[in-house]
Amino acid sequence: MALNTDSNDENSYIREEVSSLAGLDECEQHERQHYDLSMQHRPPDCMNLLEIALVLNTMGCLQSLGCNKSKVFRDSIVVSELSASIDAIPTSIDESSAVVLRYRTPHFRASAQVSVPPVHAKETWIVGWIQACNHMEFFNQYGEQGMSSWELPELQGGKISAISDSDGVNYPWYGNTTETYTIDGPTKKDTKFTVSMNDNFYPSITWAVPVSEGNVARLTHIHRDQSFTTWLVAINPGTQEMVILQTIKWRMTLDIDVDPSRPLGQRAKLLEPFAQEQPRILSQNEPIPRSALVKPNANDAQVLMWRPKDKRPIVVIPPKRR
Repeated sequence: MALNTDSNDENSYIREEVSSLAGLDECEQHERQHYDLSMQHRPPDCMNLLEIALVLNTMGCLQSLGCNKSKVFRDSIVVSELSASIDAIPTSIDESSAVVLRYRTPHFRASAQVSVPPVHAKETWIVGWIQACNHMEFFNQYGEQGMSSWELPELQGGKISAISDSDGVNYPWYGNTTETYTIDGPTKKDTKFTVSMNDNFYPSITWAVPVSEGNVARLTHIHRDQSFTTWLVAINPGTQEMVILQTIKWRMTLDIDVDPSRPLGQRAKLLEPFAQEQPRILSQNEPIPRSALVKPNANDAQVLMWRPKDKRPIVVIPPKRR
């Protein structure tokens, strides 16, 4: 009878173990079985330490599952109908003012349709455009007297590789109208939307030397060459998680010859090339430098210098923010 009782108890124990293992996946079953076998050969004083180790291991598995879910979410963000272009028109020149010459470059434009999977948690995701300037040459020549130049000291000095081109309010975003879209979770289905942006130059260049008191036209040449990187990005503001979806490179160049001796309206002439190089959508994304995500932006950091031919340079307009 004793043998039969032991057999029944053993069978009951096996049924309980099978039942408890039924709700576990293969990995968890293996861990449980390994744990049980280990316990049969351990003295009681080791039990607590091993149980703690098992709990910690289980927590690691949960964290891994969380990471996997996050990766699945990131990989499930779909970008379709991505476009990036610069208008196929030449830079226009405006000589209507007796004080300044104005020019307007064609627009760089970027647009993307995005589909974001359901956001199961109570969290927020923002998808939009971030832009940074990587290189800037902006010189205005005034004959033999010298030249004025808009400069980004830290960028030109090599201290940073890029500087934010944010609107100066909604860092790090280029803007907050058509440029971004916000998803507030939880959501039950995919969220589909379009984000777009555009950029161009429309500066005013004085006919006269910037530091002179008179208004005699001396401007003889304008040169500008700027390069930008534009990223399509998804950011979770709560966790600071960032997903780079696309990377675009583009450049705007121009040269204008000016004859200040000619009548107003007949002074400036746009030089070739008249059409801009079209943007490149990279097949492999580039990381975003920290300097492209924080203050200051390019407009606040730039300084206008007057560089006379034979004298020390003069700061005409200091940076708004360093």
